[in-house]
Amino acid sequence: MPVYPELAHLSDLLFTTAIALYTLAVISYCGEYAFGRRGRVARTAAIPAPRVLVGAGGPDAVDPDVPGSDVPGPDDVAGPSDFAGPADALTTAADPGAVDRRANLLGRLAVLLTVVGAAGHLTSIVLRGISVDRIPWGNMYEFSSAVGFVAVAAFCVVLFRQPRVRYLGMFVMLPVILLMFLAGTVLYAKAAPLVPALRSYWLAIHVTSAILATGIFMVSFVVTVLYLLRARYDRLAAAGAPPARFPMALGARLPAAGVLDQIAYRTVAFGFPVWTFGIAAGAMWAEAAWGRYWGWDPKETWSFVAWVVYAAYLHARATAGWKGVKAARINLLGFGAMTFNFFVVNIVVAGLHSYAGLS
Repeated sequence: MPVYPELAHLSDLLFTTAIALYTLAVISYCGEYAFGRRGRVARTAAIPAPRVLVGAGGPDAVDPDVPGSDVPGPDDVAGPSDFAGPADALTTAADPGAVDRRANLLGRLAVLLTVVGAAGHLTSIVLRGISVDRIPWGNMYEFSSAVGFVAVAAFCVVLFRQPRVRYLGMFVMLPVILLMFLAGTVLYAKAAPLVPALRSYWLAIHVTSAILATGIFMVSFVVTVLYLLRARYDRLAAAGAPPARFPMALGARLPAAGVLDQIAYRTVAFGFPVWTFGIAAGAMWAEAAWGRYWGWDPKETWSFVAWVVYAAYLHARATAGWKGVKAARINLLGFGAMTFNFFVVNIVVAGLHSYAGLS
């Protein structure tokens, strides 16, 4: 199988460039957050006014421990009448003096850098595959790079649906940058042909599904952490003691808890069927390669553990007593199982799936 070192080198160069562009995007997102005391950030982060529910009809996603969790969905954050707070935080874009132009400019620049970085990142992945004439996720470096790209793409989809929360990119892009940094240093593997055990069309089906689900779950994980910060801040603020120290103080200018909860839930709801399909495809590959569908190999076991936890999260979100903070904690456990499966099982635990590509 041919290897084209020039294309592999160009792929690595674009990978590094993508990290640099993502870093500049984070700086710009931070700038929008810092200067956004008026306009987009202030309107999105304002604390919703308490609502009085009349009769039996009302939102079924209320978390009694979180003020503002009665926001039924992202579509409700646009109206300033839903918010209670200082007058300068309730002004709309119709008032030119309310919009902080610096924050808006930095936000637009951040999105541009994110999109350009993602384009370079995708090109890097494609060139990596062309350079070795195979699908470009045959080791941990390539898998990590692909997961980072999917996470960025998933955030861009959220951004398209919810443009008012674009400054959350500073939180989403940080773990992507960290993952890519680890991929380019600790996990890096030179471009080379696949090991014989991976030369199967199932690689394109099984591993692609795992990459898509992992990237989507990463976005949900970050948003869930932000939700817990906002929920904690709201509880303390309602008690008359809003926190002033990092990181709890960040909750003051995060989107409403109900909005973050909805985003986290919808991303998991989208990624869970993909993860389910990936596990099923892996079982079929195992039968073709090893003559059995399931053997409780460490990788198989932890993939199943993560599936059970995410299934429990989705079930919890459908159960009135477990919505909100309790369900969010289950979501964190799910991504914790995914992370353990990727790093510890791949690197430390010996098994039939030991194809990390590390020397």
